[in-house]
Amino acid sequence: MTTTPAAPAADREEGPADILERNARTFPAKAAIVYPDGHDADGTIRYSELTYGELHDQIERLAAGFHRIGITRGTRTILMTPPGPDLFAIVFALMRIGAVPVVVDPGMGVKRMLHCYRAVGAEAFIGLPVAHVVRVLGRRAFRGVRATVTVGRRWFWGGETLAALRVGPRVQGLPRPSGDDLQMIAFTTGSTGPAKGVEYVHRMSAPMLRLLQAVHERDSDDVSLITLPAYGILDLLHGSTLVLAPVSPAKVADARPELLTDALTRFGVTSMIASPALLRVLGQHLRQHRTELPDLRFVAAGGAPVPPDVVDTVRGALGEKAEFHVTYGATEALPISSIESADVLGSAEVPGGTAALSATGAGTCIGRPLPGMAVRIIRISDDPVARWEPELALADGEIGEIVLAGDAVSPGYHGDPAANAQYKIPETTGDGTTRLWHRTGDLGYLDASGRLWFCGRRAQRVRTSGGDLHTVQCEGVFNAHPSVRRAALVGVGEPGARRPVVCVETEPGVTDARWPELVSELRKLASEHEVTQGLEEFLRHPAFPVDIRHNAKIGREQLSVWAAQRLAARARPATTPRDWALRAIPLAGWAYLLAGPVLPNHPVVRGLWWADAFLSVGVHAAQIPAALPRGRAAGYSGAATAGLTMLYGATWWRTLPPAVQPAARPAARPTVQPTVQPAGPSRDESRGAS
Repeated sequence: MTTTPAAPAADREEGPADILERNARTFPAKAAIVYPDGHDADGTIRYSELTYGELHDQIERLAAGFHRIGITRGTRTILMTPPGPDLFAIVFALMRIGAVPVVVDPGMGVKRMLHCYRAVGAEAFIGLPVAHVVRVLGRRAFRGVRATVTVGRRWFWGGETLAALRVGPRVQGLPRPSGDDLQMIAFTTGSTGPAKGVEYVHRMSAPMLRLLQAVHERDSDDVSLITLPAYGILDLLHGSTLVLAPVSPAKVADARPELLTDALTRFGVTSMIASPALLRVLGQHLRQHRTELPDLRFVAAGGAPVPPDVVDTVRGALGEKAEFHVTYGATEALPISSIESADVLGSAEVPGGTAALSATGAGTCIGRPLPGMAVRIIRISDDPVARWEPELALADGEIGEIVLAGDAVSPGYHGDPAANAQYKIPETTGDGTTRLWHRTGDLGYLDASGRLWFCGRRAQRVRTSGGDLHTVQCEGVFNAHPSVRRAALVGVGEPGARRPVVCVETEPGVTDARWPELVSELRKLASEHEVTQGLEEFLRHPAFPVDIRHNAKIGREQLSVWAAQRLAARARPATTPRDWALRAIPLAGWAYLLAGPVLPNHPVVRGLWWADAFLSVGVHAAQIPAALPRGRAAGYSGAATAGLTMLYGATWWRTLPPAVQPAARPAARPTVQPTVQPAGPSRDESRGAS
């Protein structure tokens, strides 16, 4: 049955709760959320649904209940609730009254999560019983909380339950937030730095929907399968039916593809957005079982760079009329740009595609900026930029930091002036108003046809004595090798003189005997491309650490530590009998110290004991600063280095190799990336996208 599309969100002041209310008035009986709800007798997943009318009724009742218990306009409210209809009802109810949901990814770990909650100064708490246990035990992080709601059974703490608030009365005339009111605080994962609380305001909703409409061509007839809750909120604003995927948001790479396929076919899903890790598994399953999905017309991948082989796998599993887009966005701005699979893989209209250029070191093409999203490239710097100056901007083809401006870009970070100074650049425009540019921390360039290319994170660039190496740009060369599943460039040593190392995760079937041969092939491949010349150190890794949210962003910081330890272990000389004999001397000194209470009370004996104490404690401790660089180079932690130096003194740390020296590099690398000419008219060009 065809439904009437929701009216376009033209009013910039219209907030998300207003848009959803309009959808509920337009099609109250339409399914808003379809969600897993147990299993049938034969073991198949049972699904239930919530209509737009029912969802809006819950939102109004919860909004009234929240307002009654003191959760009102501006109340910062922690949410610790799993994906499901309750989560969406709570989020929209809070937005309805102008309260501010605080969203933190639990995958960052309890310690960092509690730090985020403490920093935001939360005043209300809504969560599962186990979340309330964390709240009770971590009183310091939640000392500002005055109102609590339990999603489920309440135990020994006070407060309300969600079930009681859900059946409470609706209240007419509840206050509504303005467009400039704070809508939500969503913390970044902190994968390449401290987690930051990104502020959203209510007026951002309509521009964000327009951006998604530009690339997704969405309407209210769509049925969307989601694996990330944030996209579910946007689906409800579109008036679509959202199907919650039977997958853990923290383990999308472990999703069972047969369950996803069942949901896609059972509900006639027309669109889905997922991480490349999940799409790799699903695409392989669909191709292996020759499964057709005639209703699926749009698939988008995002959250991390999408390898060309994943694009090829998913593209091959979809029908001819379906589109597969790779989107680029950030917590602070979503979406930013998009590229269709035909442009990546190549077609009759676009021979070669951008994947072929990525294999030569051009980086990863992430498409053209969407209408309404202004993009510039500025020179690379780790320092704050106080104000916009024309000389900041780089020419097409030059690699720099990607900066954004637009109505759908977050205005700042909550309670974090240092982060605002680091990541925001004010510009005074010609009419005297101030335009705010957001620094993404991503490095890239614009080519001659206006396409945006991603080269890696600013914080993860490898700063060698011969110049900077950009991770994604270099890795694309090695990822093109058929025996490489993925590569990761990291640095070992001190900043500015780092030794570049390429960690390699191989495809199944690459044996230990094959590895030395593969290293030779990779070194030859590196020598053939300008961006990778001089890269000679390759280490095989069993499985890269990845982020918890998308299971796709490589943890290069962890890999850097691992690579340093591997190189140090390789260079570390074996302990000789002479070394052990020398180390017996400080051990004998410690034994003499420990025997002090039972030694004879003779002046000579006591004098020797005090001399031994000075040598074993004072002299050994004084050697720790000199030992630390060698210990780090050998792969020891600071605590281990200090402990072993106290125990053995110079007989231990002087046997270690000196700190890792940077590998010899060719002449300094050019700072300008050769401009990549377009291979042909892209699909976006045929649509007239800017």
